[in-house]
Amino acid sequence: MTLVKSSSGIRGTLGGKKGEGFSPLEIIKFSAGYVSWMKRKYKNKNKYLVVLGRDGRMTSSIFQRFLVITFQSLGVDVIDIGLSTTPTVGIAVMNEKADGGVMLTASHNPKNWNGLKMFNSQGEFLSEEDFQKVFHIVEKEYFHFVSFNKLGTHRYKKNYIHKHIDTILSLPLVDKEIIKEARFKIVVDGINSTGGIAVPILLKCLGVKVIKMYCDPHGDFTHNPEPIEKNLKEICKKVPQMRADLGISVDPDVDRVVFICENGDFFGEEYTLVSIADYLLGNKIGPIVSTSSSSHALKDLSTNKGALYYSTSVGEVHVVKKMKEVKAIIGGEGNGGVIYPDLRYGRDALVGIALFLTHVAKLSKISLTKLKKRYPNYFMSKRKIRLSSNQKIGEIIERMKDKYKGKNMDLEDGIKIYLLNNEWIHVRKSNTENILRLHIESYSKKRTDFLTKKILYEMKNNN
Repeated sequence: MTLVKSSSGIRGTLGGKKGEGFSPLEIIKFSAGYVSWMKRKYKNKNKYLVVLGRDGRMTSSIFQRFLVITFQSLGVDVIDIGLSTTPTVGIAVMNEKADGGVMLTASHNPKNWNGLKMFNSQGEFLSEEDFQKVFHIVEKEYFHFVSFNKLGTHRYKKNYIHKHIDTILSLPLVDKEIIKEARFKIVVDGINSTGGIAVPILLKCLGVKVIKMYCDPHGDFTHNPEPIEKNLKEICKKVPQMRADLGISVDPDVDRVVFICENGDFFGEEYTLVSIADYLLGNKIGPIVSTSSSSHALKDLSTNKGALYYSTSVGEVHVVKKMKEVKAIIGGEGNGGVIYPDLRYGRDALVGIALFLTHVAKLSKISLTKLKKRYPNYFMSKRKIRLSSNQKIGEIIERMKDKYKGKNMDLEDGIKIYLLNNEWIHVRKSNTENILRLHIESYSKKRTDFLTKKILYEMKNNN
Protein backbone atom coordinates (compact mmCIF):
# COMPACT_ATOMS: atom_id res chain seq x y z
CA MET A 1 0.00 0.00 0.00
CA THR A 2 1.19 3.52 -0.79
CA LEU A 3 0.29 7.04 0.36
CA VAL A 4 2.21 9.98 -1.14
CA LYS A 5 1.97 13.49 0.31
CA SER A 6 3.65 16.32 -1.62
CA SER A 7 3.08 19.71 -3.25
CA SER A 8 1.06 17.79 -5.87
CA GLY A 9 -1.53 16.98 -3.16
CA ILE A 10 -2.12 13.52 -1.73
CA ARG A 11 -2.62 10.29 -3.60
CA GLY A 12 -2.30 6.62 -2.88
CA THR A 13 -3.31 3.07 -3.63
CA LEU A 14 -6.64 1.81 -2.35
CA GLY A 15 -6.95 -0.57 0.57
CA GLY A 16 -4.75 -1.54 3.48
CA LYS A 17 -4.36 -0.25 7.02
CA LYS A 18 -5.06 3.30 8.19
CA GLY A 19 -2.30 5.66 7.07
CA GLU A 20 -0.86 3.23 4.51
CA GLY A 21 -3.12 3.94 1.56
CA PHE A 22 -5.83 6.22 0.20
CA SER A 23 -8.87 5.34 2.33
CA PRO A 24 -12.09 7.09 3.43
CA LEU A 25 -10.30 8.01 6.67
CA GLU A 26 -7.53 9.77 4.73
CA ILE A 27 -10.12 11.60 2.62
CA ILE A 28 -11.91 12.90 5.70
CA LYS A 29 -8.69 13.86 7.50
CA PHE A 30 -7.09 15.69 4.61
CA SER A 31 -10.26 17.44 3.44
CA ALA A 32 -10.91 18.56 7.04
CA GLY A 33 -7.32 19.75 7.32
CA TYR A 34 -7.70 21.62 4.05
CA VAL A 35 -10.84 23.40 5.30
CA SER A 36 -9.11 24.33 8.57
CA TRP A 37 -6.22 25.79 6.54
CA MET A 38 -8.69 27.67 4.32
CA LYS A 39 -10.48 29.23 7.28
CA ARG A 40 -7.16 30.39 8.73
CA LYS A 41 -5.99 31.70 5.35
CA TYR A 42 -9.20 33.61 4.54
CA LYS A 43 -10.26 34.87 7.96
CA ASN A 44 -13.33 36.71 9.21
CA LYS A 45 -15.88 35.26 6.80
CA ASN A 46 -19.37 34.13 7.72
CA LYS A 47 -19.50 31.49 5.00
CA TYR A 48 -16.96 29.53 2.95
CA LEU A 49 -17.44 28.03 -0.50
CA VAL A 50 -15.58 25.13 -2.15
CA VAL A 51 -15.83 23.75 -5.70
CA LEU A 52 -15.66 19.96 -6.01
CA GLY A 53 -14.93 17.93 -9.13
CA ARG A 54 -13.89 14.35 -9.93
CA ASP A 55 -12.27 12.38 -12.72
CA GLY A 56 -13.77 9.22 -14.21
CA ARG A 57 -12.10 6.70 -11.90
CA MET A 58 -14.40 3.96 -10.62
CA THR A 59 -13.78 5.06 -7.01
CA SER A 60 -14.16 8.82 -7.54
CA SER A 61 -17.98 8.84 -7.44
CA ILE A 62 -17.89 6.93 -4.13
CA PHE A 63 -15.23 9.07 -2.51
CA GLN A 64 -16.98 12.24 -3.66
CA ARG A 65 -19.71 11.56 -1.08
CA PHE A 66 -17.18 11.54 1.76
CA LEU A 67 -15.89 14.93 0.61
CA VAL A 68 -19.36 16.49 0.41
CA ILE A 69 -20.30 15.23 3.88
CA THR A 70 -17.02 16.41 5.38
CA PHE A 71 -17.26 19.89 3.86
CA GLN A 72 -20.87 20.31 4.95
CA SER A 73 -20.04 19.08 8.47
CA LEU A 74 -17.37 21.78 8.67
CA GLY A 75 -19.90 24.45 7.69
CA VAL A 76 -18.64 24.85 4.12
CA ASP A 77 -20.96 25.27 1.12
CA VAL A 78 -20.18 22.98 -1.82
CA ILE A 79 -20.63 23.59 -5.54
CA ASP A 80 -20.36 20.13 -7.06
CA ILE A 81 -19.48 20.17 -10.76
CA GLY A 82 -19.39 16.36 -11.02
CA LEU A 83 -17.35 14.67 -13.74
CA SER A 84 -14.76 17.26 -14.59
CA THR A 85 -11.11 17.99 -15.27
CA THR A 86 -8.52 19.44 -12.93
CA PRO A 87 -8.19 22.71 -14.90
CA THR A 88 -12.00 22.99 -15.06
CA VAL A 89 -12.13 23.00 -11.25
CA GLY A 90 -9.58 25.83 -11.27
CA ILE A 91 -11.72 27.81 -13.72
CA ALA A 92 -14.85 27.16 -11.61
CA VAL A 93 -13.13 28.40 -8.43
CA MET A 94 -12.36 31.67 -10.22
CA ASN A 95 -15.83 32.02 -11.77
CA GLU A 96 -17.70 31.23 -8.57
CA LYS A 97 -15.38 33.40 -6.43
CA ALA A 98 -14.95 30.35 -4.20
CA ASP A 99 -12.48 30.08 -1.32
CA GLY A 100 -11.00 26.94 -2.80
CA GLY A 101 -11.58 23.74 -4.69
CA VAL A 102 -10.78 20.03 -4.61
CA MET A 103 -10.39 17.60 -7.50
CA LEU A 104 -10.72 13.88 -6.80
CA THR A 105 -8.03 12.34 -9.00
CA ALA A 106 -4.72 10.53 -8.94
CA SER A 107 -3.77 12.19 -12.23
CA HIS A 108 -1.61 9.84 -14.35
CA ASN A 109 -1.39 7.05 -11.75
CA PRO A 110 -3.07 3.67 -12.46
CA LYS A 111 -6.71 2.89 -11.71
CA ASN A 112 -5.98 1.34 -8.28
CA TRP A 113 -4.93 4.86 -7.12
CA ASN A 114 -6.92 7.94 -6.19
CA GLY A 115 -6.13 11.27 -4.57
CA LEU A 116 -6.95 14.91 -3.86
CA LYS A 117 -5.68 17.99 -5.65
CA MET A 118 -6.35 21.18 -3.68
CA PHE A 119 -6.80 24.75 -4.92
CA ASN A 120 -6.59 28.20 -3.34
CA SER A 121 -9.04 31.04 -3.99
CA GLN A 122 -7.21 32.01 -7.22
CA GLY A 123 -7.92 28.61 -8.77
CA GLU A 124 -4.27 27.56 -8.40
CA PHE A 125 -2.67 24.68 -6.53
CA LEU A 126 -1.62 25.45 -2.99
CA SER A 127 1.95 26.68 -2.59
CA GLU A 128 4.58 24.44 -1.01
CA GLU A 129 4.30 26.49 2.18
CA ASP A 130 0.51 26.18 2.30
CA PHE A 131 0.64 22.42 1.69
CA GLN A 132 2.98 22.07 4.65
CA LYS A 133 0.47 23.99 6.79
CA VAL A 134 -2.31 21.62 5.71
CA PHE A 135 -0.16 18.59 6.54
CA HIS A 136 0.64 20.08 9.98
CA ILE A 137 -3.07 20.66 10.69
CA VAL A 138 -3.86 17.07 9.67
CA GLU A 139 -1.11 15.72 11.90
CA LYS A 140 -2.39 17.69 14.91
CA GLU A 141 -6.06 17.13 13.95
CA TYR A 142 -7.02 20.78 14.34
CA PHE A 143 -10.57 20.27 13.04
CA HIS A 144 -13.70 22.08 14.16
CA PHE A 145 -17.06 20.63 13.09
CA VAL A 146 -20.22 22.76 13.25
CA SER A 147 -23.61 22.31 14.90
CA PHE A 148 -26.64 21.13 12.91
CA ASN A 149 -27.93 24.66 12.21
CA LYS A 150 -24.62 25.75 10.61
CA LEU A 151 -24.14 22.86 8.18
CA GLY A 152 -22.98 23.76 4.69
CA THR A 153 -25.14 23.49 1.58
CA HIS A 154 -24.61 21.26 -1.45
CA ARG A 155 -25.46 22.45 -4.98
CA TYR A 156 -24.82 20.72 -8.28
CA LYS A 157 -23.86 22.81 -11.33
CA LYS A 158 -23.89 21.23 -14.76
CA ASN A 159 -21.93 22.02 -17.90
CA TYR A 160 -18.80 23.52 -16.33
CA ILE A 161 -16.65 21.83 -18.95
CA HIS A 162 -18.59 23.81 -21.57
CA LYS A 163 -17.96 27.04 -19.63
CA HIS A 164 -14.26 26.19 -19.45
CA ILE A 165 -14.15 25.57 -23.21
CA ASP A 166 -16.04 28.79 -23.96
CA THR A 167 -13.39 30.68 -21.97
CA ILE A 168 -10.61 29.02 -23.99
CA LEU A 169 -12.31 29.80 -27.30
CA SER A 170 -12.51 33.49 -26.33
CA LEU A 171 -8.71 33.79 -26.03
CA PRO A 172 -7.21 36.09 -28.71
CA LEU A 173 -4.50 33.60 -29.75
CA VAL A 174 -6.96 30.73 -30.20
CA ASP A 175 -8.10 31.14 -33.82
CA LYS A 176 -11.35 29.18 -34.14
CA GLU A 177 -11.93 30.11 -37.76
CA ILE A 178 -8.54 29.04 -39.11
CA ILE A 179 -8.88 25.71 -37.27
CA LYS A 180 -12.34 25.17 -38.76
CA GLU A 181 -10.99 25.97 -42.23
CA ALA A 182 -8.25 23.33 -41.77
CA ARG A 183 -10.92 20.61 -41.43
CA PHE A 184 -8.82 18.41 -39.17
CA LYS A 185 -9.56 14.74 -38.65
CA ILE A 186 -8.30 13.71 -35.21
CA VAL A 187 -8.25 10.48 -33.18
CA VAL A 188 -8.81 11.02 -29.44
CA ASP A 189 -7.80 8.59 -26.67
CA GLY A 190 -9.78 9.67 -23.59
CA ILE A 191 -8.47 6.80 -21.36
CA ASN A 192 -12.11 6.22 -20.25
CA SER A 193 -11.99 9.27 -18.01
CA THR A 194 -13.16 12.86 -18.34
CA GLY A 195 -10.87 13.60 -21.27
CA GLY A 196 -13.31 11.44 -23.22
CA ILE A 197 -15.94 14.09 -22.49
CA ALA A 198 -13.95 17.32 -22.63
CA VAL A 199 -11.61 16.83 -25.60
CA PRO A 200 -14.33 15.82 -28.14
CA ILE A 201 -16.51 18.78 -27.02
CA LEU A 202 -13.62 21.18 -27.58
CA LEU A 203 -12.73 19.68 -30.97
CA LYS A 204 -16.32 19.72 -32.23
CA CYS A 205 -16.54 23.42 -31.30
CA LEU A 206 -13.46 23.87 -33.52
CA GLY A 207 -15.01 22.07 -36.50
CA VAL A 208 -12.84 18.96 -36.14
CA LYS A 209 -13.97 15.51 -37.22
CA VAL A 210 -13.42 13.36 -34.11
CA ILE A 211 -12.69 9.64 -33.99
CA LYS A 212 -13.11 8.45 -30.40
CA MET A 213 -11.10 5.82 -28.56
CA TYR A 214 -11.91 4.98 -24.94
CA CYS A 215 -14.04 8.07 -24.39
CA ASP A 216 -16.62 6.46 -22.07
CA PRO A 217 -15.76 7.87 -18.59
CA HIS A 218 -16.38 4.68 -16.59
CA GLY A 219 -12.82 4.70 -15.23
CA ASP A 220 -11.76 1.20 -16.24
CA PHE A 221 -8.54 2.31 -17.95
CA THR A 222 -7.66 0.10 -20.91
CA HIS A 223 -3.94 0.87 -20.67
CA ASN A 224 -1.57 2.58 -18.27
CA PRO A 225 -2.98 6.13 -18.10
CA GLU A 226 0.29 8.05 -18.17
CA PRO A 227 0.42 9.65 -21.66
CA ILE A 228 3.85 8.45 -22.77
CA GLU A 229 4.87 6.56 -25.90
CA LYS A 230 5.01 3.02 -24.49
CA ASN A 231 1.40 3.32 -23.23
CA LEU A 232 -0.05 4.67 -26.49
CA LYS A 233 0.71 1.95 -29.04
CA GLU A 234 -2.95 1.52 -29.99
CA ILE A 235 -3.62 5.15 -30.91
CA CYS A 236 -0.29 5.26 -32.75
CA LYS A 237 -1.63 2.47 -35.00
CA LYS A 238 -5.13 3.96 -35.25
CA VAL A 239 -4.10 7.39 -36.57
CA PRO A 240 -2.59 6.18 -39.90
CA GLN A 241 -5.28 3.46 -40.21
CA MET A 242 -7.98 6.16 -40.12
CA ARG A 243 -5.91 8.52 -42.31
CA ALA A 244 -6.25 11.11 -39.58
CA ASP A 245 -4.20 14.30 -39.44
CA LEU A 246 -3.07 13.57 -35.88
CA GLY A 247 -3.96 11.92 -32.60
CA ILE A 248 -4.50 13.37 -29.14
CA SER A 249 -4.10 11.62 -25.79
CA VAL A 250 -4.57 13.08 -22.31
CA ASP A 251 -4.18 11.83 -18.75
CA PRO A 252 -7.27 11.01 -16.60
CA ASP A 253 -7.66 14.54 -15.17
CA VAL A 254 -6.79 16.32 -18.44
CA ASP A 255 -3.89 18.52 -17.37
CA ARG A 256 -1.38 16.79 -19.69
CA VAL A 257 -1.65 16.37 -23.46
CA VAL A 258 0.44 14.60 -26.08
CA PHE A 259 0.11 14.36 -29.86
CA ILE A 260 0.54 11.55 -32.40
CA CYS A 261 1.88 12.27 -35.91
CA GLU A 262 -0.10 11.44 -39.02
CA ASN A 263 2.16 8.44 -39.73
CA GLY A 264 1.71 7.02 -36.21
CA ASP A 265 4.99 8.31 -34.80
CA PHE A 266 4.90 9.75 -31.31
CA PHE A 267 5.32 13.54 -31.50
CA GLY A 268 6.86 13.45 -28.02
CA GLU A 269 5.50 14.74 -24.71
CA GLU A 270 8.48 17.09 -24.41
CA TYR A 271 7.51 18.76 -27.69
CA THR A 272 3.97 19.66 -26.61
CA LEU A 273 5.28 22.71 -24.74
CA VAL A 274 8.07 23.37 -27.25
CA SER A 275 5.67 23.70 -30.20
CA ILE A 276 3.13 25.83 -28.31
CA ALA A 277 5.91 28.09 -27.04
CA ASP A 278 7.07 28.45 -30.66
CA TYR A 279 3.61 29.68 -31.64
CA LEU A 280 3.34 32.13 -28.75
CA LEU A 281 6.85 33.53 -29.28
CA GLY A 282 5.86 34.24 -32.87
CA ASN A 283 3.29 36.69 -31.50
CA LYS A 284 5.10 38.12 -28.48
CA ILE A 285 8.58 37.71 -27.02
CA GLY A 286 8.57 37.02 -23.31
CA PRO A 287 10.05 34.71 -20.66
CA ILE A 288 9.52 30.93 -20.74
CA VAL A 289 9.57 28.70 -17.65
CA SER A 290 9.88 24.92 -17.38
CA THR A 291 11.45 22.37 -15.06
CA SER A 292 14.96 21.01 -14.71
CA SER A 293 13.75 17.66 -16.07
CA SER A 294 12.41 19.18 -19.29
CA SER A 295 14.15 18.93 -22.66
CA HIS A 296 16.92 21.35 -23.61
CA ALA A 297 14.95 21.87 -26.84
CA LEU A 298 12.76 24.43 -25.05
CA LYS A 299 15.80 26.42 -23.90
CA ASP A 300 17.25 26.30 -27.44
CA LEU A 301 13.97 27.56 -28.88
CA SER A 302 13.79 30.40 -26.35
CA THR A 303 17.39 31.45 -27.05
CA ASN A 304 16.86 31.37 -30.82
CA LYS A 305 13.75 33.54 -30.47
CA GLY A 306 15.47 36.02 -28.12
CA ALA A 307 13.40 35.05 -25.06
CA LEU A 308 14.62 34.49 -21.52
CA TYR A 309 14.39 30.91 -20.26
CA TYR A 310 14.10 29.82 -16.62
CA SER A 311 14.02 26.36 -15.06
CA THR A 312 12.63 25.29 -11.68
CA SER A 313 12.28 22.22 -9.52
CA VAL A 314 9.78 19.69 -10.87
CA GLY A 315 6.17 20.43 -9.94
CA GLU A 316 3.44 22.77 -11.11
CA VAL A 317 3.62 24.98 -8.00
CA HIS A 318 7.31 25.70 -8.60
CA VAL A 319 6.75 26.55 -12.27
CA VAL A 320 3.82 28.85 -11.43
CA LYS A 321 5.80 30.66 -8.74
CA LYS A 322 8.65 31.42 -11.16
CA MET A 323 6.23 32.36 -13.96
CA LYS A 324 4.68 35.00 -11.73
CA GLU A 325 8.10 36.31 -10.68
CA VAL A 326 9.37 36.77 -14.25
CA LYS A 327 5.99 37.50 -15.90
CA ALA A 328 6.34 34.52 -18.24
CA ILE A 329 4.09 34.26 -21.29
CA ILE A 330 4.07 30.44 -21.21
CA GLY A 331 5.35 27.69 -18.96
CA GLY A 332 4.85 24.09 -18.01
CA GLU A 333 6.55 20.73 -17.81
CA GLY A 334 8.05 18.33 -20.31
CA ASN A 335 5.37 15.75 -19.50
CA GLY A 336 2.82 17.47 -21.76
CA GLY A 337 1.72 20.02 -19.15
CA VAL A 338 1.05 23.52 -20.53
CA ILE A 339 0.47 26.58 -18.34
CA TYR A 340 -0.94 29.58 -20.20
CA PRO A 341 -1.33 32.51 -17.77
CA ASP A 342 -3.73 34.42 -20.06
CA LEU A 343 -6.21 31.70 -19.07
CA ARG A 344 -5.07 30.53 -15.62
CA TYR A 345 -1.93 29.66 -13.70
CA GLY A 346 -2.26 25.89 -13.94
CA ARG A 347 -1.62 23.06 -16.40
CA ASP A 348 -4.44 22.68 -18.89
CA ALA A 349 -4.57 20.13 -21.71
CA LEU A 350 -7.59 21.79 -23.34
CA VAL A 351 -5.95 25.19 -23.82
CA GLY A 352 -2.83 23.33 -24.98
CA ILE A 353 -4.86 21.57 -27.69
CA ALA A 354 -6.50 24.81 -28.85
CA LEU A 355 -3.17 26.66 -29.10
CA PHE A 356 -1.44 23.71 -30.78
CA LEU A 357 -4.12 23.34 -33.46
CA THR A 358 -4.02 27.08 -34.11
CA HIS A 359 -0.24 26.79 -34.60
CA VAL A 360 -0.57 23.83 -37.00
CA ALA A 361 -3.42 25.46 -38.95
CA LYS A 362 -1.54 28.75 -39.34
CA LEU A 363 1.40 26.81 -40.79
CA SER A 364 -0.89 25.75 -43.66
CA LYS A 365 -1.93 22.59 -41.83
CA ILE A 366 1.65 21.35 -41.67
CA SER A 367 2.03 17.63 -40.92
CA LEU A 368 3.28 16.85 -37.43
CA THR A 369 6.29 14.98 -38.81
CA LYS A 370 7.37 18.17 -40.60
CA LEU A 371 6.49 20.35 -37.61
CA LYS A 372 8.79 18.39 -35.32
CA LYS A 373 11.69 18.86 -37.72
CA ARG A 374 11.49 22.61 -36.98
CA TYR A 375 12.80 21.97 -33.47
CA PRO A 376 16.11 20.78 -31.98
CA ASN A 377 16.15 16.98 -31.96
CA TYR A 378 17.20 15.59 -28.60
CA PHE A 379 16.72 12.08 -27.24
CA MET A 380 15.55 11.56 -23.67
CA SER A 381 15.42 8.47 -21.50
CA LYS A 382 12.97 8.46 -18.57
CA ARG A 383 13.25 5.69 -16.00
CA LYS A 384 11.49 4.90 -12.73
CA ILE A 385 13.71 3.30 -10.10
CA ARG A 386 12.22 1.43 -7.16
CA LEU A 387 14.65 1.37 -4.27
CA SER A 388 15.35 -1.68 -2.14
CA SER A 389 14.66 -1.37 1.58
CA ASN A 390 18.32 -0.66 2.36
CA GLN A 391 18.82 2.02 -0.31
CA LYS A 392 18.52 5.69 0.64
CA ILE A 393 18.02 8.54 -1.78
CA GLY A 394 20.45 10.84 0.01
CA GLU A 395 23.23 8.27 -0.18
CA ILE A 396 22.68 7.73 -3.90
CA ILE A 397 22.88 11.48 -4.56
CA GLU A 398 26.03 11.83 -2.43
CA ARG A 399 27.71 9.01 -4.40
CA MET A 400 26.83 10.71 -7.67
CA LYS A 401 28.24 14.01 -6.38
CA ASP A 402 31.54 12.26 -5.65
CA LYS A 403 31.54 10.30 -8.92
CA TYR A 404 31.00 13.42 -11.05
CA LYS A 405 33.04 15.87 -8.97
CA GLY A 406 34.19 18.78 -11.13
CA LYS A 407 31.12 18.68 -13.37
CA ASN A 408 28.56 21.50 -13.35
CA MET A 409 25.75 20.43 -11.00
CA ASP A 410 22.36 21.68 -9.83
CA LEU A 411 21.28 20.36 -6.40
CA GLU A 412 17.97 22.23 -6.11
CA ASP A 413 15.84 19.17 -6.95
CA GLY A 414 17.79 15.96 -6.41
CA ILE A 415 20.93 16.18 -8.54
CA LYS A 416 21.28 17.34 -12.13
CA ILE A 417 24.68 16.87 -13.76
CA TYR A 418 25.56 18.78 -16.92
CA LEU A 419 27.87 17.03 -19.40
CA LEU A 420 29.20 18.21 -22.78
CA ASN A 421 27.06 19.00 -25.85
CA ASN A 422 23.92 19.81 -23.83
CA GLU A 423 23.87 16.33 -22.30
CA TRP A 424 22.53 16.04 -18.78
CA ILE A 425 21.55 13.53 -16.09
CA HIS A 426 18.84 14.24 -13.52
CA VAL A 427 18.04 12.03 -10.51
CA ARG A 428 15.27 13.05 -8.12
CA LYS A 429 12.59 11.68 -5.83
CA SER A 430 9.15 11.56 -7.45
CA ASN A 431 6.42 13.90 -6.18
CA THR A 432 3.70 11.41 -7.10
CA GLU A 433 5.09 7.91 -6.42
CA ASN A 434 7.53 6.31 -3.97
CA ILE A 435 10.28 6.02 -6.58
CA LEU A 436 13.34 7.77 -7.96
CA ARG A 437 13.09 9.31 -11.41
CA LEU A 438 16.09 9.21 -13.73
CA HIS A 439 16.00 11.49 -16.77
CA ILE A 440 18.88 11.58 -19.23
CA GLU A 441 19.07 13.63 -22.43
CA SER A 442 21.64 13.58 -25.22
CA TYR A 443 22.09 14.32 -28.91
CA SER A 444 21.55 10.72 -30.11
CA LYS A 445 19.51 7.73 -29.01
CA LYS A 446 22.63 5.55 -28.94
CA ARG A 447 24.39 7.98 -26.62
CA THR A 448 21.30 8.35 -24.40
CA ASP A 449 20.97 4.57 -24.08
CA PHE A 450 24.68 4.28 -23.20
CA LEU A 451 24.44 6.94 -20.49
CA THR A 452 21.30 5.34 -19.06
CA LYS A 453 22.94 1.92 -18.73
CA LYS A 454 26.03 3.54 -17.23
CA ILE A 455 24.12 5.48 -14.56
CA LEU A 456 21.88 2.54 -13.67
CA TYR A 457 24.97 0.37 -13.22
CA GLU A 458 26.66 2.99 -11.05
CA MET A 459 23.58 3.39 -8.87
CA LYS A 460 23.18 -0.35 -8.44
CA ASN A 461 26.83 -1.22 -7.78
CA ASN A 462 27.81 1.69 -5.51
CA ASN A 463 30.89 2.62 -7.54
